[in-house]
Amino acid sequence: MTTIDSVLVANRGEIASRVFTTARAMGLRTVAVFSDPDEHAPHVRDADTAVRLPGSTSAQTYLRGDLIIEAAHAAGADAVHPGYGFLSENAEFAQAVIDAGLVWIGPPPQAITAMGSKVNAKKLMADAGVPVLGDIDPAAVTIDDLPLLIKASAGGGGRGMRIVRSLDELADAVAAAAREAESAFGDPTVFCEPYVERGHHIEVQIMADMHGAIWSVAERECSIQRRHQKVIEEAPSPLVDRIGGDLRERLFAAARAAGVAIGYTGAGTVEFLADESGRFYFLETNTRLQVEHPVTELTTGVDLVAWQLRVAMGDHLDPTPPSTSGHAIEARLYAEDPASVWQPQSGVMHAIELGSDVRFGLLDRAGIRVDSGIDCGSEISTFYDPMLAKVISWAPDRRRAAAMLSRALADARVHGPVTNRDMLVNTLRDATFLAGDTDTGFIDQVGLDVLAAPLADTSDVRIAAIAAALADAAHARRSARVQAAVPAGWRNLRSGSQVRRYRNPRSDDTIEVRYRHAREGVELPDDEQVGVADVSADRIVLDAAGVRTTLRVCRYGDEIFVDGAGTSVHLRREPRFIDPSAVARPGSLLAPMPGAVIRVAVTEGERVTAGQPLLWLEAMKMEHTVAAPVDGVVASLSVQPGQQLSVGEVLAVIDADDGDGASHHSNTIEQKEKIG
Repeated sequence: MTTIDSVLVANRGEIASRVFTTARAMGLRTVAVFSDPDEHAPHVRDADTAVRLPGSTSAQTYLRGDLIIEAAHAAGADAVHPGYGFLSENAEFAQAVIDAGLVWIGPPPQAITAMGSKVNAKKLMADAGVPVLGDIDPAAVTIDDLPLLIKASAGGGGRGMRIVRSLDELADAVAAAAREAESAFGDPTVFCEPYVERGHHIEVQIMADMHGAIWSVAERECSIQRRHQKVIEEAPSPLVDRIGGDLRERLFAAARAAGVAIGYTGAGTVEFLADESGRFYFLETNTRLQVEHPVTELTTGVDLVAWQLRVAMGDHLDPTPPSTSGHAIEARLYAEDPASVWQPQSGVMHAIELGSDVRFGLLDRAGIRVDSGIDCGSEISTFYDPMLAKVISWAPDRRRAAAMLSRALADARVHGPVTNRDMLVNTLRDATFLAGDTDTGFIDQVGLDVLAAPLADTSDVRIAAIAAALADAAHARRSARVQAAVPAGWRNLRSGSQVRRYRNPRSDDTIEVRYRHAREGVELPDDEQVGVADVSADRIVLDAAGVRTTLRVCRYGDEIFVDGAGTSVHLRREPRFIDPSAVARPGSLLAPMPGAVIRVAVTEGERVTAGQPLLWLEAMKMEHTVAAPVDGVVASLSVQPGQQLSVGEVLAVIDADDGDGASHHSNTIEQKEKIG
């Protein structure tokens, strides 16, 4: 038996806090590491001690295995848990941890090596009798091979993935995938395989001890994806339930065979691509804990992190795997804007309240679990993945789990950067999803415009603006130095209305609210069907057509968030006067997100066409293309490779062509982002 007293987690965010929760419950001390942007992050506070990794980027900090091992020794840790991402599937790091006299909480380095190259992994699996999709050499692709999926050999999470549908796209797609793979994993190796348009992403959780026992714990379905990254995961798989027969047993057997073939120990996941007939093919083995492990924990009642620690200490698995009960669904809440081609967002998270029954733990009844590495006041930076939280429901049946999760998300208070919250709720309420008939083409099938539609309709936004105006008026009076008890604009005789204006950032519409204080209370001349029942600086009660609604109003400078039951509206207070210096030159292309310029494809004076790539940005470990919105000439170019940008910085100015081919400054510029 191996003794572990103190565990360092070589990671950040929610997975670090997740491991700390279980380690502490097992009586172990905990050590965090942190980069400069993460100095005040929750995972640092959740640990008993913490060690700084100087720098901001992943390459300077969380990918520096030498610094992490030094941190473990400095803090007196005797074991290292890698979490997921970063160095979690790096065999050299695992071996270095062992060579440093520390306990590695993960599979043997040779198992990581065997699965670390997806090309080699496929050959191993084929030899073990596991069904696989064939590989195609990028240099030998023909039109008959299309469509293709380009994948990074050294990692997952959608980094380095590209779909290629024409030979003309191939060279650029391979180059872009290699750059992204190099940035995310330090290895630019990519490969191609046939792309299955409408497959199902099924994965099996395995757990193996050091004594030859191996569990197939349960399966999950993760078919709903964007940019080849999972958005919603669930257990058990609706496809496996629907097909029935021996499909589950065959998947479990294939997963165990994969584990045995590489001498696996600890927690891992064997991923498969399945079709509607029940045929399935090996995709990859993740030699670590998965992001979506909570759905397996909630349906089995097993703490997978506890078993990782127990296996590392030499414990035996129980003779039989755990049974499953009920249904669990996990939604990944991201700081991103699905309506703007999944554009990642950054900034301060002013408030986040997700209504959880438990944090990082098991549920003893139907409820909501939240795993999150941020809290109120956290800064969402451009250096790391934009996931804010995993919100997970468990219930006796799938429809109830979906209803509970959609309600929890719809009612959540999320004040800060734009998120994918509305898209998640719309997905969970979609008829196709509720029928369990989703596949990897779900988002394209339903339509991103439908799924990304705001939960708040025009009338909800109007009501929110009224609430914001009345609350702002009350706040102004509460802050007044004299006569604070007298309502703003109150007159003894009937007088004109007060006016406040707000902008809806989603639609860019301006909303004007007129109100006046009379003897009978607040009147709304433009909204006579709306009555005002109660007013305070942060709570407004309105009667609209006989229906009473309570709204909470929060303000952060000029940013206003109005929350009601199942709706949340973000408004921006309109300034009374516009600063001329803040108006961008006509034809200006502005940075859609913070990030670094990695490539510029045009020069000043060059003629461009609408849709032509102008430059590429890297943000949150993904590559984004900024394209010309119109035909015209590059009048000026303000950036160069390596330059760090903030949101709204001018990238270039395009003189747009008029009808006869002459150029002029376009007053309307559409910023178009292409992922890859």
